[in-house]
Amino acid sequence: MKTHKTIKYKFHIATLIACCGFSSHLNLVFADEEIQQPTTDEILAHPEVKGALRAIDAWLEGVRIYDRIPGISAGIVHDQELIWNKGYGYSNLETKRPADADTLYSICSISKLFTAIGIMQLRDANKLALRDPVDDHLDWFDIRQAHENSAPITIESLLTHTSGLPYEAGYPYWDGPDFPFPTRDRMIEGLKTQSTLYPARRVYQYSNLAVSIAGEIVQARSGQDYQDYVKANILDPLGMSNTRPYYPVEKRGEQLAIGYSGFHRDAKREPVNPYFTGGLTPAVGFTSSVKDLGKFASWQFRLLEEAGSEVLDAHTLREMHRVHWVDPDRGIGFAVQRDGNTVVVGHSGGCPGYTTNFQMITKEKIAIVTMTNVSKGPTGRLNRNLLNTIRPALQAAQTTPVETVPDFSMYEGNFDAHPWGGEMAIRQWGDQLVAITIPSDNLGDAMTKLKHVDGDTFVRLTDDGERRETWFFELGDDGRTQRVRYHDGYWIRIE
Repeated sequence: MKTHKTIKYKFHIATLIACCGFSSHLNLVFADEEIQQPTTDEILAHPEVKGALRAIDAWLEGVRIYDRIPGISAGIVHDQELIWNKGYGYSNLETKRPADADTLYSICSISKLFTAIGIMQLRDANKLALRDPVDDHLDWFDIRQAHENSAPITIESLLTHTSGLPYEAGYPYWDGPDFPFPTRDRMIEGLKTQSTLYPARRVYQYSNLAVSIAGEIVQARSGQDYQDYVKANILDPLGMSNTRPYYPVEKRGEQLAIGYSGFHRDAKREPVNPYFTGGLTPAVGFTSSVKDLGKFASWQFRLLEEAGSEVLDAHTLREMHRVHWVDPDRGIGFAVQRDGNTVVVGHSGGCPGYTTNFQMITKEKIAIVTMTNVSKGPTGRLNRNLLNTIRPALQAAQTTPVETVPDFSMYEGNFDAHPWGGEMAIRQWGDQLVAITIPSDNLGDAMTKLKHVDGDTFVRLTDDGERRETWFFELGDDGRTQRVRYHDGYWIRIE
């Protein structure tokens, strides 16, 4: 474990690097002592990271229970490792098969990222240009242009959703129970009956049809079947053996999670039939797992740091992450969000029975993956909360020394205040406890900090550190808290 002195030196050198523009990847030596980044084990052992993960774990389980989600799989990537992953609930409610990081889900629109990478590989091989009109590469592309003064529909406009093309391919394939996606030939034939919604490169209109057309360009310019090209040139080189450009129905109910419906008036979730995306595969057809999308994130962090050309040139990946269309911000394939000086890139996915989300802060080498086997699942909310909670903890683990903290595990648990509903999860975070209101939309707002006073009593702290009311923990014969009292009310242990 690093000494306090080493950590302090690291902080000052990091400040020097930030101010003076030196490379952050130099091996620096200060006073004959090399400054090393903490290992993954050291990061996970840091009290701030341990506390953040305890809170995330309790909150995710609460979301699953109170939102009545069959299964959730989640993972956090830091640099080259999936440092944390866990499954909640079931991938198959009938057999009670647990969800985990290897569980397969339909990732729906996250599929678009692989199509975009295929286009950029071919661009770098001088087989196309982003500003090329689509009909330069597909002679059958003859959709009616409804706007006389429209610019040409280009490959770039397909990947930024500014082509003016319709959202879908002209068939009701999202309608259950059978989801009749058109074959490739039917999708192409259906173009003859469609027309553009907007002039090209004038209006943002999300379009599964547009990215499916981009997949057709990958196939035409590579001379390979689209699925074969993606597997050989992207998935296999990245070791993503559990990511497939199709729905592996033979694994359904086993490794592949069964998808379940959203709520209707009867407040029930029903199994959703499998579906096969046909001509829409480049836009919505892939399946994957938390572990495989973790590999996808680590590859991007590695490529950007090493400035190499593994699968894709690093400069090309940066180009994909940059904004090419504003309001909403879109890169090439990637959605781009800015929060102050922080840029988050990734994509979400939603299909019948599945909702997924993949986000990265590439500068900090942090990625979050959440996957659910339910229609209209809360993965955007999950990703946002996980990222906001783990990010400062990871920063602390790299800049502050590890200090010995007391063991407060006897106070941890979930507690109920009958008959009000909901519960309170109490977890240790460093030398404090946090009480988490469940259910809650925002994990940060739901946490109350508790500082130890003496014995089995704690005091609530405000965000600015002021002390408030006292909390009393009553332990049972097993040494665990049975009741928590504050404001003269009791919360009773439920687990």
